[in-house]
Amino acid sequence: MENSLYITLSRQEALRRQMEVVSNNIANMNTTGFKSQRMLFLEYLERPNREGDRMSFVQDYGLLRNTDTGPLTTTNNQLDVALRSEGYFVVETFSGPRYTRGGAFQLNANRELVDRDGLPVLGENNQRITIPEGTTQINIKGDGTVETEQGVAGTLKVVNFEDEQKLMELGGGIYSTEQPEIPVEQPEVTQGALEGSNVQSVVEMTQMMDVLRTYQNVQKMIDTEHERIRGAIAKLAKAQ
Repeated sequence: MENSLYITLSRQEALRRQMEVVSNNIANMNTTGFKSQRMLFLEYLERPNREGDRMSFVQDYGLLRNTDTGPLTTTNNQLDVALRSEGYFVVETFSGPRYTRGGAFQLNANRELVDRDGLPVLGENNQRITIPEGTTQINIKGDGTVETEQGVAGTLKVVNFEDEQKLMELGGGIYSTEQPEIPVEQPEVTQGALEGSNVQSVVEMTQMMDVLRTYQNVQKMIDTEHERIRGAIAKLAKAQ
């Protein structure tokens, strides 16, 4: 295969993965606390042989997560909470603690505070937060303290990390990481509100159309180059 085809194919493969990222952003426009992502690209230079010129390929380097806070929506639900600044809530799973900014909490059968997937929300000292039986009023203060008319039920654990870009998305706004937790000393928790996704629909749709047009243009280049090579081979065959 000609070197030019290798180069255009590398670009086309990178565009395919970019489309997957954009599609994932659009699919999570309504996911509470979701953070949009962008592909990072770099130029990869390779010399096919010692005498040839170096060729410039396209390589997707990784993902960049937009960590800006999403818009807050007032719900007036006393179990809905949102973080106005940095940090992540901690939830318990069989694989260890996981992290989320989605604060659409509820109570399970044991009156434990859980997220929308039923994962227990952890408080300080990694303890589950249990709301006493008969409670009618739940007050979640700005520092994450959960109070009822029967007393303090616990304090929401809010943590951050040295590098948020190293968080691995597991889906549904849940993240995992091997980085050590850094407690947020003064979290900014708002009760009765939810943080929306920071995905900008117009930007993502424009990005999707741009990727699609670029992919089609690259495909035309590949088709044109293929026809040129096939024509050259046909002429050489007739000349023999």
